Amino acid sequence: MPAVLFESQYNPPATFFAELLGADALWLEAHDHYHKQTYRNRCLILTAQGAQVLTVPVLNGNRSEKVLTSAIEIDYRQNWVHRHWRTLQTAYGSTPYFEYYADYLHDIYFQKPRLLFELNLSLLTFYFRCLRLRLPIHITTEYHSGSTFGQHTPSVSLLDRRDWLTPKAAAGASPDRKSVRPYPQTFGKDFVPDLSILDLLFMQGPAAGTFLA
Repeated sequence: MPAVLFESQYNPPATFFAELLGADALWLEAHDHYHKQTYRNRCLILTAQGAQVLTVPVLNGNRSEKVLTSAIEIDYRQNWVHRHWRTLQTAYGSTPYFEYYADYLHDIYFQKPRLLFELNLSLLTFYFRCLRLRLPIHITTEYHSGSTFGQHTPSVSLLDRRDWLTPKAAAGASPDRKSVRPYPQTFGKDFVPDLSILDLLFMQGPAAGTFLA
């Protein structure tokens, strides 16, 4: 299977990881222009009130379309780390595996990296370990459109999935999108798709990877 190219995402949806099954490698786009209201700085979790968005505030938001994704800085003037952590504790504190992962996640959050890309990469590397995904992660060194990427890296067979998953997209909108097998969730009777990988990990722990196929 070819390598997969994704943009950097904050606590990506489980579908992100399902798309990597069988891939040769993951490439992360570091040279695209930052886009607001995407998974680059937000994720979707499940609470007693339903699905809820958690957003990492960034600096220079008003001119973010002119800033590289890899250069976007996190805005720590807002106490978002404490707010996100408390929300995760409230939503998932009683799940079977919250305590199993909590200390590791807490350490990543409270390192308070300067760049959003750094935070996302630290979280992604942790999730790879949790899911036992052993494919290498590469960072792009310059930007190429999907049609020209292969011309500049002819040795790489690549599946371009940049901005393929978005918070606004309906579940299953892409006909070739890989699905995540339904699993018991903390709230509600109907399965809620497209949640952050955190939801699956907190509910299924080391078995989470078996639900990605």
